[in-house]
This record gives sequence, structure tokens and C-alpha cells, in this order.
Amino acid sequence: MTFNPEKRYETNPFVDVKAITTSKKKVVIGQGNDILLNQETGEVSTTNVITYREVDDEQFVKLFTQNIGLTFNLSANGIKALTVLMWVVQTKISKDEVVLDKYTHEQFSKANPKLHMAYVTFRKGLNELVKSQILAKSKRMGDYFINPHFLFNGDRMRFITEIKRKTSNKLS
Repeated sequence: MTFNPEKRYETNPFVDVKAITTSKKKVVIGQGNDILLNQETGEVSTTNVITYREVDDEQFVKLFTQNIGLTFNLSANGIKALTVLMWVVQTKISKDEVVLDKYTHEQFSKANPKLHMAYVTFRKGLNELVKSQILAKSKRMGDYFINPHFLFNGDRMRFITEIKRKTSNKLS
């Protein structure tokens, strides 16, 4: 059944809906093995809401850095340094070590004049990425190892966030 926002329904039209598709994205609802269903009451304890969408390179980097920033509570400095790191990963890398020094900062600034940041901001952001275990300092100053669990030179990403309501210990 196709949902019609103008129609009035006798029964719930969403019961058998497994996906919602718009012009820009697809949202899959309630699929997977992780749905928790109470066999006695039929109450669903957990469900999945998964969004799929295609984006261009610029949007990909922006969404990636925003999501990593939210995941690790990065400041604006950390997100800016992560943007430089992503630029380096996408343009110059074939291994797990990158150079993030003043020359890389200068090259990024020339290639991305709209994303201007001071060198001191970049350095503060790199320190934040190290503290968040996204990067690790290498022996040579300005060289860093990339945590391969967070950064890669691929074309897709999946961020999964589980939100759980705290149980109350209050007595009624």
C-alpha cells in the first residue's frame, strides 16, 4: 500500500511499511535481528531506523566530520582539523601514516580558501584528535598514525547511535 497524506484510513497504514523513500533518501524502519519484541504482549522494545542517501564528495566529508565530531564531542577546532585530515586522506594517502604540519595546513588553505583557519586552530584541533584517539603521534614531528577504525579512503560510512531511556528507580 502506498501512503497518501490526503487520504483518511480505517486502519493504521504504517503497520506493514518497511521503508520510506523520498527524492533524496531512503529510511528503512524496524528491520534487522536486533528488534526486541515481547512475545507475550507484542510490545516492541527496540527498533531500527536506518537512513540511506547518496551525497557528493563535499557533502560526504562534511557529514563525516560532523558525525565524528558529535561522536567524540569535538570542538570547532577539532572538527576543522578533522576536515584537513579528511582532505589529506582523500588526496594523498596510501598508508596509515599522514603528515599534518604547517606545510599541509598551507596546502589545504590554498586548495580550500573558503575554509580558512589559523594555524594555531589547526594545532589545537590536532591535539584534540590525538586525545580522542583518532590520531596518534608518530616519532617524527608532524607525522601521525590514523586510527583505521574511524578513517578510511572509502566511499560509504555508517554511524549507529543507540538511544536508551534511563530507567527510573523512583517508587510510585
